[in-house]
Amino acid sequence: MFIIQLISEMIKAILFDFTQTLVDSSRGFRLAEKRVKRNLFKYLGLKDWNKFLKKYRQIRSDSLLESILSKKTLWQNVCWSFKQGEDKTLFENWEYDYWKLVNHNTHLFPETLDAIIKLSKTHELGIITNAQHQPNELRSHSLDQFKFLESYFQSIIIAGENKIEPKPKRRPFDICLNQLGVKAYESIYVGDDWINDILGSKEAGLQPVWIQHHTVKRIWPKAQFLVPKINSLDQLLQMSLIK
Repeated sequence: MFIIQLISEMIKAILFDFTQTLVDSSRGFRLAEKRVKRNLFKYLGLKDWNKFLKKYRQIRSDSLLESILSKKTLWQNVCWSFKQGEDKTLFENWEYDYWKLVNHNTHLFPETLDAIIKLSKTHELGIITNAQHQPNELRSHSLDQFKFLESYFQSIIIAGENKIEPKPKRRPFDICLNQLGVKAYESIYVGDDWINDILGSKEAGLQPVWIQHHTVKRIWPKAQFLVPKINSLDQLLQMSLIK
């Protein structure tokens, strides 16, 4: 917290991740993951659930590190690891059901709207979020469900679309800063993901703030360097950011 207090006079812009930062999709992801793992286990005709689960988690983790966001690609890689091919049509149906379930169970964190309204009165605001690669039949990004938020943000970047590389690459951060007309050192970036948000924003020259929502059950990775942490968005209002 003291880091933010020391630089608060310099802060002109606050940038945010979207999923699991402004909105809570945790229940949706849990339900969708549970369903698809069971479906995939049955599809592969396997007997050892623990072996399957270990391999699935490993491939999912590797996919996140490589910024592979397509669910179909993840499931395809799981099939290949067990020396089986994928059913393209079936996986497309699974993907549709997966994101439909996530979207249906996505909502604003309780403090989001109030915090954003207050911060928008004193700072330039931006969103930098990675594309979720949802099927065309569904909305292209869960942000579309919350159109009423857009008026509070001067820049919204969906990285991974329109030839913009996904976070943690630097380009989406640079584009957002340029649209806001601020320098990296004049900005903070609030996000939940250590690699995409914290490392990505730090490498781009912003001050990262790691949000670990107290309402979300999650195993957080160990921080590799000193970074301010908050567990609710309204804490931003208490950290000398509001002049």
